[in-house]
Amino acid sequence: MKRDRLARIFPLVIIFLVVFFLMPRNSKFPYDYRKGREWKYETLFAQFDFPIYKTEEQMREERNSSSGSVVPYYRYSEEASAKSISSIERLPLGNLRSVVVSQVRSIYNKGVIEDRSRRDELPESEVIYVQRDKRAVKYPSTEVYSLSDARNKLLSDLSAMALGVNVDSLLRKNGVYDLIVPNLVYDEQATELVHEESGGGVSPTSGYVTAGQLIVSEGEIVTAEIEQMLDSYKKEFEANVGYLGPPVLILLGNLVIAAALVVLLYFVVWFGCPEIFHDSRYPYLLLLYLLFSCLTLLVLKANEQLLYAVPFTLSALMMQTFLPMRKVVPLYVAMLSPLLLFSHDGAVLFVMFFVAGLVVLYVFKYFQQGWRQFIAAAITFGVLALLYLGFRGADLVAGNVWSALLSLFVGSMLTVAGYPLTYLFERLFNLVSDSRLIELSDTSSPLIRELEQKAPGTFQHSLQVMNMADFVARAVGVNPELVRVGALYHDIGKMNNPLCFVENEFIVPKDDEEHKYHTGLSPLQSAHDIIRHVSDGVEIARKNRLPKAVVDFIVTHHGTTVVSFFYDKFLKEGGDPSQKSEFTYPGVKPHTKPQIILMLCDSIEAASRTLRANTPQAYSDFVERIVAGKMAEGQFDDADITISELNIVKETLKQYLAQLNHERVVYPRTKMNNK
Repeated sequence: MKRDRLARIFPLVIIFLVVFFLMPRNSKFPYDYRKGREWKYETLFAQFDFPIYKTEEQMREERNSSSGSVVPYYRYSEEASAKSISSIERLPLGNLRSVVVSQVRSIYNKGVIEDRSRRDELPESEVIYVQRDKRAVKYPSTEVYSLSDARNKLLSDLSAMALGVNVDSLLRKNGVYDLIVPNLVYDEQATELVHEESGGGVSPTSGYVTAGQLIVSEGEIVTAEIEQMLDSYKKEFEANVGYLGPPVLILLGNLVIAAALVVLLYFVVWFGCPEIFHDSRYPYLLLLYLLFSCLTLLVLKANEQLLYAVPFTLSALMMQTFLPMRKVVPLYVAMLSPLLLFSHDGAVLFVMFFVAGLVVLYVFKYFQQGWRQFIAAAITFGVLALLYLGFRGADLVAGNVWSALLSLFVGSMLTVAGYPLTYLFERLFNLVSDSRLIELSDTSSPLIRELEQKAPGTFQHSLQVMNMADFVARAVGVNPELVRVGALYHDIGKMNNPLCFVENEFIVPKDDEEHKYHTGLSPLQSAHDIIRHVSDGVEIARKNRLPKAVVDFIVTHHGTTVVSFFYDKFLKEGGDPSQKSEFTYPGVKPHTKPQIILMLCDSIEAASRTLRANTPQAYSDFVERIVAGKMAEGQFDDADITISELNIVKETLKQYLAQLNHERVVYPRTKMNNK
């Protein structure tokens, strides 16, 4: 019990620690505002001193106005030079080819930049820096050629060398001028970086606000100037949380929030689906929560706008694969809870992804096969886009519309792309989905074919139990596919010793009593051999990597019942009643409705072959006797089935037996005419 509790709590501690360390360490600005809109809060005074930061546009304009003092940086492009010279070397220039190549190489060694007319936005300076071989060397701007100067230089030098030759015509005809390109490329990033580090003559601030100064009054329209002050206040507010109180209190607050998230998750599981505490769905769910919580917190730190691209709806789909929808919804709420706490538009994002999650859970039931998944993704995107535009129209969210819609589209497509991960987790955690159940119910699978070959009677018995259990499961409202698979595999352990079981005795001639399996064995030995098929079945199932849910059917289908035939024989032979435990299955009592259904169907199918009467009353008495016997043995003590559900099971079994053993019309015999 203590170990079980530790297994529940320890993963939650891990989640708590991860969430705590990834939580934003800055405070969330508590106001939402837009330029041109009314300030809907109380009058705001500055709680601390802060500078008024210039906007990016203001900084750009000031930098441009002072661009005369900027020293431009250029990168020397060996590739451009080599490509140009290589092209010229292949031209039909006759005896002048080597001379032309030599002159072009000489020009490139000095450097060629764009003509001034084609670089109006570049800073003009008397000196430039040329980055070559990881070094930046300062040159007078007059020492390098512009593109037009380089072409004129080539023409003048060649004309002086080749007297009597129309050099200009030759160069134009062969496209030499066009092959001369700039090999000094302007490096805007390096220029801006050096300029800023050197001061650039541009201050990032335009004023200062002292503590207690009025920022905006209640009901006042937010102008551009007020918006700039609010933006600056917000920046300092979120970056310097120490202004709002001691750091210890902030740390304590983060601890409380992280603990609250973990406690919320635990109680959602506790009240919504406590059964998963006992199987691998619990660690699977915690892993999902951890992954999406980490993703949310990391995206918040990088760029909050990218939250639109996070495929939160994928988490709903990945939970629905192994849980019913009514249990997925509260878990999905817990999965989205970090958005509410840490995002500025948390309420909007929560509503958007919650509604979209419900939609995707519904539509994926109809569009989960192949390319149809993209239809579901398109519907999800449509819902998200509609909700976003609605909130945008209501002025509840800001930012670039097209960027947000693109992010929502990417997130919707990621839902489709990520859905196959379900199958990876299915194998990793040994879970079972409906698609896996359908795969396992295939009677042509190697394991079932082996059962059919080694124990044909058991195979037929399993098929009958499967059909009966399917009928009952649908009436009670449990997963019929799960019950079918459990019925198909519950007796696979009989493959190891098929002749031990009466349904396979037809393999031996009926009158050959000497070679019947139990001939000459003591009742105790016979019981041991029969009981062993449960442990053999578990071993075979695990060897073939069957899901735990299927293994549980093997373990529980006999529960802790007694091999009554051989126990009664044992007593008749004078055996000690205190040895009853030797004739008892050392299994586990069924604890779920599917396991109870299988136990009853297994017993009834086997015992129904002994029925003499073929009447509704006989079927009713028979089913009541079997169920009462199981209850008397305490087989349902740990089960989650109610009396009303058990009554439905009994009535359905009676109906099934009546349908299975219905009477047929006796056809009269006819004489065959010999012709």
